[in-house]
Parts: sequence; structure tokens; C-alpha cells
Amino acid sequence: KRWPCWAGPDRPNMAIVCSGINVERYQNKSAFAWLREEYNRGVAVGGLCTGAHILAAAGLLSNKRCAIHWENLPGFSEAFPKANVFADLFEIDQNIYTCAGGTAALDMMLKLIGDDFDENLVNRVCEQVLTDRVRSPTDRQRLPLRARLGVQNSKVLTIIELMEANLSEPLSLIEIADHVDLSRRQIERLFRTEMGRSPARYYLEIRLDRARHLLIQSSMPVVEVAVACGFVSASHFSKCYRELYARSPQQERVDRKQLLAA
Repeated sequence: KRWPCWAGPDRPNMAIVCSGINVERYQNKSAFAWLREEYNRGVAVGGLCTGAHILAAAGLLSNKRCAIHWENLPGFSEAFPKANVFADLFEIDQNIYTCAGGTAALDMMLKLIGDDFDENLVNRVCEQVLTDRVRSPTDRQRLPLRARLGVQNSKVLTIIELMEANLSEPLSLIEIADHVDLSRRQIERLFRTEMGRSPARYYLEIRLDRARHLLIQSSMPVVEVAVACGFVSASHFSKCYRELYARSPQQERVDRKQLLAA
């Protein structure tokens, strides 16, 4: 496909990539070359939702801050380690604009309007789109753990945050206990009460959930997915995965491809 080449007054000020699911399979070299050319000519480029994946594939996000939807962040981080990706609502780095999608696109748009015009216009636009405030780039994409899990115990929430921050190299229960100043037995009791399972089981499940996202969103070999999620071998990973999801990691990918092709 031949992409348009604008010149002079016809050249756009900004080119935005709107993208959704299955983005990792998009390999249009002409589109990538066009994005690079427009960017090099001074056109601002941006990506909504998984649009950051396209910009990274075009080579535009090396050492740049960017945002992507939280569900796609694990696979993106593995595929493009040179990109500085954050779970923020949106990121603006020089002439590159990315947002996590959904209502974050509105927040980024309002930020751009505020930069180019004034607060009065921003407020008028907010009234038209029925929103009462402009969220900052660093506002959370997801609900806080307390609301998301329905857990009130601060110690349990701290432990879960530790687990989520250490998926590739899991902490031992002793290390976790040292962090939160509790005994192993106290942690076991808390998790049984608050989460309905042992801390080891919960930790395993969130590692497998991360693995599932990587299997679906990336082309990483299964053994690399296993390592990225803290498993010592592909066979142990496959065994645990099958026990939780009733299918192998390989079958997960096959099922996903068939679903997208349907």
C-alpha cells in the first residue's frame, strides 16, 4: 500500500495511530516507514491504546517515555525493552504522544487543548463531553488494589504489591515476612482469611496470569515466558499452567489465534 506524502500546507500537524487487539501481528513496513518519515519531517506522532506498539515497531520509541493499556504492558515491555513504558494514563515525550486508550484519550486531548488555548476552552469541552475534571498523566489506569480486590487489610495489600513487583524473581515467604514484619504463620493465616488461599498459591496465580498475558500478546518462546514469570523450567511452567487453565501454554496460543481468526 502506498502511503500519502503530504507537503507544504497540506502536511498534518499530528498523525495518530488508533490500535486495538492483536496488534503484535501487524507488520506493515510501509506504514512504519511512513510514520518515521512524517516524524522526521516534524510531524507529531501518537498512539491510542496499543498504538504505542506500532510506534515502537516503527523504531520511534527507543529511550522515549510512552503509555499503553495495562493489559498490554507486560508483552510490550518484553518486545520493546528500549522503550520507557509506564502504566500512566498518557505520556508526552517531545513530539510523541501516547495514551492507554479508553477515556485516557480524552484526558490527553484536553491536555493538548489546554497547552494550545486556555483553561476556559478546556472547561467548555469538559462540559460538552460530560466530564468534571482533567486527570493528570500519572493518575492510575486501574483501580487501587483495595478496591480491585475488595481487601481492607493493609498488610495483605502490601504483600500483594510486593508479589506483583517481583514476578520474574519471586520472593520467598521468609523475605516477604521480613518486609512486612510478620511471621510466616501470620501471613498464612491472613491470606487464608482475606484471599481464601495460601500466599504461595496466590503468588503462583498472579505469575501465571502474567504468563497468560505474555502468551497472548507476544511471540516470546514459551521457555522465555516461563523465565520472565519466575519459573525454573518450561516443563514446570507448563504443568502449573495446565493445572490452573486446563490447557497448555501452547494450546493457549492456538486457541487465541483461532478466536481472532473467527
